[in-house]
Amino acid sequence: MEYSFLAEVVLITHFLYAFFVVGGLLLIWIGGFIKWQWVKLFWFRVIHLASIAFVAVISLFGIPCPLTILEGNLRIAGGADFYNQSFIQYWLHKILFYEVPEEIFTAIYVVFAIAVTGSFYFVPVHLPTFLIQKNTKNRN
Repeated sequence: MEYSFLAEVVLITHFLYAFFVVGGLLLIWIGGFIKWQWVKLFWFRVIHLASIAFVAVISLFGIPCPLTILEGNLRIAGGADFYNQSFIQYWLHKILFYEVPEEIFTAIYVVFAIAVTGSFYFVPVHLPTFLIQKNTKNRN
C-alpha cells in the first residue's frame, strides 16, 4: 500500500478516536438524562474511560500521541509535502490540531478524564453478572 493512503487511514482513525471520546461523554450525559439503557453498558464505559485515561496519562508524561507520530512518519516515508494535502488530511488536521501550549492540552485531557470518571457516579453502570456474582460470594 502507498504510505500516503496509510497516513490517511491513521488520520481518520485518530479523528474517530477523538470523536468517540468526546461524543461518548456527550451521549452518556444525554442518555443518562433521557434514560437510555445502552449508555450504562459496562464494557462501553470501561473502554471509553480507558480511551481518555490513556490520552491524559501520556500527555502528563510528555509523550507525544502515537497516532500523530505514526501519521507523520508515514507521510515522510511517502515523500509528502505539507502543502500537497488531500481534502481529508486538510480538514481533519484543522479539526484535530491547534497551535496552543502543550500544558493547555494536558489540562483539558485531565479535566475530561475526571469528567468521564465522574459520569460513573452520575450515570451508574450496569455491572456484568460475573462481577455481581463474585461480589455476592465475598459477602457471605
